[in-house]
Amino acid sequence: MTNPFNDLLEANGFLLADGATGTNLFDMGLMSGDAPELWNTQEPQKVKALYEGAVNAGSDLFLTNSFGANASRLKLHDAARRVHELSRVAAEIARDVADTAGRTVVVAGSVGPTGEIMEPVGTLSHSLAVEMFHETADGLKAGGADVGWLETISAPEEYRAAAEGFKLAGLPWCGTMSFDTAGRTMMGLTSADMVKMVDDLGDDGPLAFGANCGTGASDLLRTVLGFATQGTERPVIAKGNAGIPKYVDGHIHYDGTPELMADYAVMARACGAKVIGGCCGTKPAHLRKMREALDTRRMDQAPALEEIVDRLGPFSSQADGTEEGTQPQRRAGRRRRSAV
Repeated sequence: MTNPFNDLLEANGFLLADGATGTNLFDMGLMSGDAPELWNTQEPQKVKALYEGAVNAGSDLFLTNSFGANASRLKLHDAARRVHELSRVAAEIARDVADTAGRTVVVAGSVGPTGEIMEPVGTLSHSLAVEMFHETADGLKAGGADVGWLETISAPEEYRAAAEGFKLAGLPWCGTMSFDTAGRTMMGLTSADMVKMVDDLGDDGPLAFGANCGTGASDLLRTVLGFATQGTERPVIAKGNAGIPKYVDGHIHYDGTPELMADYAVMARACGAKVIGGCCGTKPAHLRKMREALDTRRMDQAPALEEIVDRLGPFSSQADGTEEGTQPQRRAGRRRRSAV
């Protein structure tokens, strides 16, 4: 099935995705605790500037401002009935930016976790989760998104529910998980587990899959290497944070420089990633260096773990999640609202 994402990836061989949503919106005045999605109607010019920042820096693909546009998240802001509208408007603004870019740029409709824990550990049923994901996906499709983009997922049950939601909406999709607990997702999945889950979805699965957010860029590349060892044929996504978060003067700052993210981008491609971008802390300045590095530098072999550490910094844990005895306990309760 033809799709702008597949077509552009086939033509280019790899794609540069975008950077952070929250980080860049905070720089524009978004306050902690506010719902970024409300800016789609309240501050559309700032949302447009967010998208243009990625496109002007060289991104081939950028995500819409709709990470938390689901009924569970938006009910905290008395906006649960605005899911479809806010998703649609996020994609409409993005469509306008992409269509006036002067080159092919893919609009990816961001879909984050519900914030609830699914049955049997939690109380969110599969059918309700599918309904929530379907509503968001349908709004994104109505607004002109080329693909859906599931991100920062921890539970396989939620990933599979999202797959059904995208199918109901008729929207092809890509999907990443966050491996932030000693090489596993918060709910215990390893990189190998994710490959099997994606393969088991068959034709209902994502166009591409991978990892986003997590801890630092080093950990994310170790996860990408884990995907590669499984021999998967689906394109792999790497969307790592710009370094490690540090709390400075009451605000979170990421210590990854544009030069570090340039090294990360080249290494991510060598590790097997076909779609490379940044997550928390990644700004247009990082993306410009990543674009330049991907276009001018080559690394023909995957880096050794020692080289990753030397270039990008130490791993947050000794384990990559696949060893015996590294299974984290499942935690109940609400999960973080969004990546920044």
